[in-house]
Amino acid sequence: MQLPDVSLPDRRTVLKMAIGLGALAALGTPGATAQPVATRARIIIAGAGAAGLAIANRLSQRLQGATITLIDARRAHYYQPGFTLVAAGLKQPSYAISGTHEYVPRNAQIIESSVAEFDPDANAVTTSTGQRLEYDYLIVATGLTLDYEAIEGMSRELIGTEGIGSVYAGPQEAAATYRSMSDFADVGGVGLFGRPETEMKCAGAPLKYAFITEDTLSRRGNRGKAELVYTAHNASLFGVPIVSEKVRMLFEDRGIDTRYNHVMTAIDPGRRIATFRTPEGSEQIGYDFINVIPPMRAPQAVRQSALAWQSGPLAADGWVEVDPVTLRHVRYNNIFAVGDIAGVQKGKTAASVKWQVPVAVDHIIADLAGTESDSAYNGYTSCPLITRIGRAMLVEFDYNNNLVPSFPGLIPPLEELWSSWMIKETALRPTYLAMLRGQA
Repeated sequence: MQLPDVSLPDRRTVLKMAIGLGALAALGTPGATAQPVATRARIIIAGAGAAGLAIANRLSQRLQGATITLIDARRAHYYQPGFTLVAAGLKQPSYAISGTHEYVPRNAQIIESSVAEFDPDANAVTTSTGQRLEYDYLIVATGLTLDYEAIEGMSRELIGTEGIGSVYAGPQEAAATYRSMSDFADVGGVGLFGRPETEMKCAGAPLKYAFITEDTLSRRGNRGKAELVYTAHNASLFGVPIVSEKVRMLFEDRGIDTRYNHVMTAIDPGRRIATFRTPEGSEQIGYDFINVIPPMRAPQAVRQSALAWQSGPLAADGWVEVDPVTLRHVRYNNIFAVGDIAGVQKGKTAASVKWQVPVAVDHIIADLAGTESDSAYNGYTSCPLITRIGRAMLVEFDYNNNLVPSFPGLIPPLEELWSSWMIKETALRPTYLAMLRGQA
């Protein structure tokens, strides 16, 4: 697969990028150097995705004698930050697929099932095969559920047909999305983009794909044949105001029409019409290509358990009720949640996992050692926001919407840079894999 032509940077940019990538590999707390804590604690980790594997490896390095059990039915591990690159036609699906067992620490075990029931009052979980397991500590790292069926007329099987794409569903679906987008870029028409009103993983991904499609059309000489429409679920394009304004300006510059307060409720694949809820009532928009982003919610077992938020904005979709700073459950002291399932206002990215996991681990270790930890998660979230093939903005922010760049003076967060693109395209995957193994 041939990469698009991208102009080369000057020598200074290359040197800065080399420094930046070296620093990126060293981000995060260092590997454990303290004497492991001896314990007979039974620790269950529900979920063996990025968050579950990362925390299993960190705990295995810092504990001696603990029983660490992962529970997850999926044997394949997906590098989800790579889905966008697959959907851009730059990577094959295999780029984003490896095996879960590759990252399970030797002193841990994995049960190939899923948690069907959480019983925090009894300190136990029950798997989908009926096995009941008791624990001293529980870490909920189940990830989230893509609720395609919440959109009337939509199903995962439609991806790659009738002009429908959806980057999130998986590596093969990302490749099918590229084929649909590529067919659209060859002829033009109406391209429709947007996001759900629920919390979601990597909220920049819908914006990225609008930019990628616009750039693909331009490279093929067909930009003038296409109308691109982005439907924002509220009155903003991104949760961080300064980033939202930057995206608004870029959309305006590239002729992407933005329609605010539009929430997709239904799709008619045969007629290629999407229906939206708006303040003025229902509205239909026809399309030739559409990137469908489904509502995202906690898995059913979490939603129906006592672990979920009981009230407030995070209750409707069942996110785990944790303290936003410690990631410890507010009602069950021996339970933590990390990754997408954590009921916090930010942090549904792989970069967030890298900062959440050490915090939760430090608090668990302190409990077992009879001490206290002051480790705190500040809501760090990172989004390498692709704006063209070969250009991106490295957007990093915290709970307070402050920009918190990792490379101040080297990579300005709101500039479209080749170096930021290279971080997304080249550097993030090895850093991610190191994180899974508890090394970054």
